[in-house]
Amino acid sequence: MRLALPILGAQLAQAAMGTVDVMMSGHSSATDLAAVSVGASLWLPLMLFMTGTLMGLTPIVAQHMGAQQQGAIRPCVHQALWVALLLGLAAGVLIWLTAEPIFAYMSVPEAVAISSTRYLHAVAFGMPAVALYQALRAFSDGVNHTRPALWISLVGLAVNIPFNYLLIFGGDGVTSLIGVTIPGIRDLPALGAAGCGIATAIAMWVMCGCMAVYTRRARIYTPVQIWQEFSRPNLKLTMELLRVGLPIGVAIFTEVTLFALIALFIASFGEIVVAAHQVALNFTSLLFMLPLSLGMALTVRVGNTLGQGDGQRARFIAWNGIGIALVAALLIDIVLVIAAHPIVSLYSSNVEVRALASSLILLAAIYQISDALQVSMAGALRGYKDTRIIMLITLASYWLIGMAGGHLLGSGVSGVFAGLGVYGYWLGLIAGLSVASILLGWRLRHTAAKFC
Repeated sequence: MRLALPILGAQLAQAAMGTVDVMMSGHSSATDLAAVSVGASLWLPLMLFMTGTLMGLTPIVAQHMGAQQQGAIRPCVHQALWVALLLGLAAGVLIWLTAEPIFAYMSVPEAVAISSTRYLHAVAFGMPAVALYQALRAFSDGVNHTRPALWISLVGLAVNIPFNYLLIFGGDGVTSLIGVTIPGIRDLPALGAAGCGIATAIAMWVMCGCMAVYTRRARIYTPVQIWQEFSRPNLKLTMELLRVGLPIGVAIFTEVTLFALIALFIASFGEIVVAAHQVALNFTSLLFMLPLSLGMALTVRVGNTLGQGDGQRARFIAWNGIGIALVAALLIDIVLVIAAHPIVSLYSSNVEVRALASSLILLAAIYQISDALQVSMAGALRGYKDTRIIMLITLASYWLIGMAGGHLLGSGVSGVFAGLGVYGYWLGLIAGLSVASILLGWRLRHTAAKFC
């Protein structure tokens, strides 16, 4: 819990940055809101892919730390930074070059496409920063120091809010907010969605800089000294990082695209259904941060213990952590059942949206258990560096069962049975997550036994 709670706070702070972007752009104009929302759906999956890939550094560092091999950590971190720089630059270039053609292909309204392209061009400059930050965060987590990610995420949020306001609304907006004219600021133009992208990129670079300075100066990192004698690219160490991390990145990217695709299918059921689906998904995703953080903490604890050569204790820690995640899921279910109606009312005043969202949240209470189990089991397996099987299980469970099964139940089969609508897709998610938890549990039992 000491490892997991700071991770939880960092995840919530980063999620809050996205919420602030949407809220502020929405107060600017409907076009800016649409531009930011559409643009975020393109760059966020890329960022999460990079994050997942660089998370492969955490179990590597954790095992070296447990084995008291501090000297082996520095070159591994250096290779992660090289990979992060390459991924960040590639992501930035990809966003810059493909934004406009993608919007043209998707027939996005011209005003939204222009604003969103400008927003994405600004965000593209921050992609190398966010990749480097994630590499340093993975290193810090691996040495059992998860609090910096929390504090630096809060710094990023604190930077993002004022820069968002200044750049989205311009100098006149700031003047009307504080009632005082500040020389030089009043002449700043209102940039709308583009200003939001610039603010996001600035926050990314500030977070990267803070993490670099902290890892250089904090005494807890002194035994490792990652900023001395910087290593050149090393193919062997890079391949080890990619062997562990790339399947994590692919698994996370697959999950994100799955939920995006479900949202597209549900769009044909009408605006009430779409709104209710988004409300239920947004709230349950927020609560999911707790078991997700526990899973990330498990990766560190299991990796440390394996590095100490104690496979028996590593297995105990893994299953103990899974038990804690199950308890967390049950507590979340209590919140969902008791508070479904009042919470939904905060999202929408539409009676139909409230009713449908409340019923979907009750379905979500079912899949919280299997979701908490699968994410904690995946976290434990990452501590064992057993990540390829997670990718394969995720692909099979989410797409063959969750997506295909949900689409079949939701849309039905002509002449055979009528579809269940949005409920069918949520039942498909429950089935996919349940199968994933069973398969990951079997794999964890098999993997842990080999180290005992």
